[in-house]
Amino acid sequence: MALLKKKDALGKGIRALLSDIDDNTDILKISATDEDSIINTVPKIKLEQIEVNPFQPRADFNQQALEELASSIRIHGVIQPITVRKISEKKYQLISGERRLRASKMAGMADSPAYVRMANDQEVVEMALIENIQREDLNSMEVALTYQRLIDECSLTHENLGERLGKDRSTVTNYLRLLKLPPEIQKALRDKVLSMGHARAIISVPEVDKQLYVLKEVNSKGLSVRKTEELVRLLSSNSGNKKQEKKEVALPASYKSVQTKLMDLFETKVKIKKTAADKGEIIIPFYSVSDLNRLLDIIEKD
Repeated sequence: MALLKKKDALGKGIRALLSDIDDNTDILKISATDEDSIINTVPKIKLEQIEVNPFQPRADFNQQALEELASSIRIHGVIQPITVRKISEKKYQLISGERRLRASKMAGMADSPAYVRMANDQEVVEMALIENIQREDLNSMEVALTYQRLIDECSLTHENLGERLGKDRSTVTNYLRLLKLPPEIQKALRDKVLSMGHARAIISVPEVDKQLYVLKEVNSKGLSVRKTEELVRLLSSNSGNKKQEKKEVALPASYKSVQTKLMDLFETKVKIKKTAADKGEIIIPFYSVSDLNRLLDIIEKD
């Protein structure tokens, strides 16, 4: 009995302490109206006092995903605070977390925990864009466009941007190169029909018509990145051969005379190709095995 009484007394003592804490929670709460203490804190702010970020880079929000997040918020609340900046008396502007803000409104919440920080317009743009590219569901074009906005609106170089994102300069440059691709290929990247690996292979082809041809081949044959690279190398090789053909110079009269003599000798069409470096080739076509043997007989006679 004595032991039970001690346990009961201990239990009452703990309950009493908890009761005292509950009674004094207002002392621990930070009010969103305390001007001196609001910055760099996480108070709960009324949703009606928060305006959306005009620099928000994200335009599309999946409705089903928002509804799922709203259901979670109704049960657990907002686990990760949104980030805002104070712009006037009882007025805040969202820096990051618009998805959480929208879901909170859908869930019927009156307020949300928010990290309040000081930030100018450029810092707001940079933070919103950087938060956007940290999402895992971005496609390659969204990343590329965000990188370009960061460079344009925050006056960053490729190297500066890479440092801020913790990425190599070459990674930043590769994404930005996607913006030079034709609209059809950019759309395929947005729709995730093409991967970044496919795009890096395609962009090495300078001609737009060949880029579109590769896209068609990838779509119709389901080419892997490696197969796409092989196709691009083949196209580049053919292109190189054509360039060499264009370097042929007009055949001088002396060469034409030799060409005519060879045609008379072999009794077939003969073509001499000459380059600017006084190099070239003699082409003698044959049309069957017997025709080839005929030509060999003529050569062997001499």
